[in-house]
Amino acid sequence: MRISRFPNIVDDIAVRLIAGVVLVVAVVALATQQWWLYAVLAVDFVLRTGWGPSASPIAQLVRRWVRPRVDAPPRWTAGPPKRFAAAIGAVLTVLATVLWLVGATVPVVVIGVVMVVFPALEALAGVCVGCIVFGWLMRLGVIPESICVECADISKRAAARKTASPA
Repeated sequence: MRISRFPNIVDDIAVRLIAGVVLVVAVVALATQQWWLYAVLAVDFVLRTGWGPSASPIAQLVRRWVRPRVDAPPRWTAGPPKRFAAAIGAVLTVLATVLWLVGATVPVVVIGVVMVVFPALEALAGVCVGCIVFGWLMRLGVIPESICVECADISKRAAARKTASPA
């Protein structure tokens, strides 16, 4: 298996489906107090953030089995904000795993709630909290525009929409 880096452009439909799988796992973890599931999510988020969707078992499940059954054309969007969102998921699920291992249940539950809300917003409403934070950090100059040229220049996306839609 060839593992590539995180792509610059991703299919937003696939991203939302991945968030749907994460949502299901997070709901099960929270509802059943099966905190070890955060370790499973942590591994997936770390792989996806570090090496891209091709290294993520959840992303591969979606790519091979779920996405082909969804009859919707790809909706291309910038990859760097989605990678940043996955990194937030990695940090939260690694932290939840560590806290669970040391017996701190209350913070694990708090993180669990966040791990339900964030993927639910992405999967059900198309609202990517990590992407919003990424945009704020770009505007503040914390993340340089060179990280995501398409993010910095939305006129390219607007021009692409004009040429793609009939006049």
